[in-house]
Amino acid sequence: MASGWAAGPPRGPSRPEFWRSPLRGPWLTAVFGLVLLFGITVLFVTGLLSYTAYDPNLAAVNDQTPDKGWLGFHLFPWPTSPYWLYRVTQGVHVTLGIALVPVLLAKLWSVIPKLFAWPPVRSAAQALERLSLLLLVGGAGFEFVTGILNVQLHYVFPGSFYTLHLYGAWVFIGAFLVHVAFRLRRAVRALRAGPRRPDPDSEEAAGLVSPRPAAPTISRRGALGMVGLGSLALLAVTAGQSVGGWFRQTALLAPHGQDPGSGPNGFQINKTAASVGIRPSDIGPAWRLTVRGAGRQIDLTYDRLLAMPQNEALLPIACVEGWSTPDQHWSGVRLTDLAALVGLGAHTPQVLVESVQRGGSFSSVVLGAHQVRDARSLLAVRVNGAVLSHDHGYPARVIVPGAPGVHNTKWVTRLTFGEPA
Repeated sequence: MASGWAAGPPRGPSRPEFWRSPLRGPWLTAVFGLVLLFGITVLFVTGLLSYTAYDPNLAAVNDQTPDKGWLGFHLFPWPTSPYWLYRVTQGVHVTLGIALVPVLLAKLWSVIPKLFAWPPVRSAAQALERLSLLLLVGGAGFEFVTGILNVQLHYVFPGSFYTLHLYGAWVFIGAFLVHVAFRLRRAVRALRAGPRRPDPDSEEAAGLVSPRPAAPTISRRGALGMVGLGSLALLAVTAGQSVGGWFRQTALLAPHGQDPGSGPNGFQINKTAASVGIRPSDIGPAWRLTVRGAGRQIDLTYDRLLAMPQNEALLPIACVEGWSTPDQHWSGVRLTDLAALVGLGAHTPQVLVESVQRGGSFSSVVLGAHQVRDARSLLAVRVNGAVLSHDHGYPARVIVPGAPGVHNTKWVTRLTFGEPA
């Protein structure tokens, strides 16, 4: 093997002269790397916050990740104030992730000769670096592709997006940290040196400079401008889904066909009643809301629920896919008032919320005690002055300030206060 390596690289991409672009070099790679260093750090932090918003340690139904071990964590109970917190953090996570795609592709293009470097392994440290590079490139591709597919509600991957994206994120960030540890000093030196072209055989060239470059058709700064314009274009056609309202018309990359039309119920949804197996009999006159807690149980008809004191809250819906609505005007019964029906007073405990839906994920969820006690947390029966539509959760749905959209359970049939989920 050693003699084969000594004979030199085989024909093809392992030979430095195979790569002809005059643009490749340590400065251009360092610029792309610096942007990704900042951007991926923000993505990781907002991703951690997204995971925390699901309150994964509160109950098994909130986080069904198998064998998560120490990869599962609970930073803090997700707050209800400010009520727009999840809308902002997840909007930033998704919008920034899509806007970084041109930068990621450009960075991979700029270092592709390194993937074919010869010999493949020169030392233990270099072997570790190449392994981290393989995990970095594969992890980045996996995270960005699954994230974009999730934004489009296009679940073609095997298993749960939630689980796959979580595990993939840890693999990716581990490789990312190793790569930064190996390359940060060199990147800083390259930035200080500027865009000049170092000698191809020098250590400064880092194996990125072509020994036989083709004639340039664009400058390095021009290439940076093109990548930047690509990112700005993606930002312009993505951000509207997080801003909501009129700006949603500009969100060309947002999933379409999920808008139920105009009117009081005319705002974004992910799941229709039909898509999760809701039958007319499930939400018809025979529907009952069962409230349990403190060893007691009470069943409420829809008319009796309407006869209870009705309260109002202005709250948005914000989902993991990055889309959100403007504040909607909800009205319904406070969760604390429903807990009082079974004898639970001011110190209302957590609640298990269960839906009649038969398909899809998150048909049940546990809300923390602090969420239940917030005066804006409602079992809503109306929105924007109208009865809930079937697709928005008729006859009743939960609405909680700051909670991810999947925790605002629709088609609620049972509330169980204080008992283990």
